[in-house]
Amino acid sequence: MQFSTKAEYGLKAIVNLAKAFPRQKSAKEIAQEEDISQKYLERLLGNLRNGEIVESTKGKLGGYVLKRNPKRITVGEIIEILDGEISPMRCVGKFCAAEHKCPSSIVWNKLGQQIKKTLYGIKLSDLIK
Repeated sequence: MQFSTKAEYGLKAIVNLAKAFPRQKSAKEIAQEEDISQKYLERLLGNLRNGEIVESTKGKLGGYVLKRNPKRITVGEIIEILDGEISPMRCVGKFCAAEHKCPSSIVWNKLGQQIKKTLYGIKLSDLIK
């Protein structure tokens, strides 16, 4: 299982905002500090805004700020907003029509549960210490 660059760069950007919390930062500022394309970053931040992780304001003095305290945002939330449901295999859970007939589904389901447990157990505040 591999996470996408959306998850990688999105998490870097959110950690950047968590370090600045409650201060607002521009996409340009974050992009420069994290070495991410500003255009790509703005798309990721748009997804995170729709997922209610960040708030944005427009204009010359606009930018992004976390919508909640970093202690209340988990890495799992961020990754699922950017990458979709966390799953080690495509055939896990609601995507598997033959789950009840497939003995290996037990392995993939347990692995998926542990990955989610780990990612949802890590708060943004844990990453900025």
